[in-house]
Amino acid sequence: MKIKNDPRVTRVGNFIRNTSIDELPQLWNVLIGDMSIVGNRPLPLYEAEKLTSDKYALRFLAPAGITGLWQVEKRGKGEMSEEERLLLDNQYAKNHSFTNDIKLILKTIPALFQKENV
Repeated sequence: MKIKNDPRVTRVGNFIRNTSIDELPQLWNVLIGDMSIVGNRPLPLYEAEKLTSDKYALRFLAPAGITGLWQVEKRGKGEMSEEERLLLDNQYAKNHSFTNDIKLILKTIPALFQKENV
């Protein structure tokens, strides 16, 4: 759950989040083989347990990744609902391939430099 203008976030925390520095530790997970660079974002267990319906189960067939379809699809275009994110996760799972992963990586690079909290 994200809170817009969360009062608990400090200036340093805001800088870390806006520059995506907080994603760097996940590279360790890629190096040890627990994650991929591109894939659906791993969910906390309490969220994953809620997605037991067939409508969203497809998302779990794709690899877990640092960046993915929903991270770049609507970035800079306004808020994205949980429903939209889950549908994009399913879409990625249906269509993931090396070529699509390269395209998502290329779309991620400019997204890193946008000034938007996600």
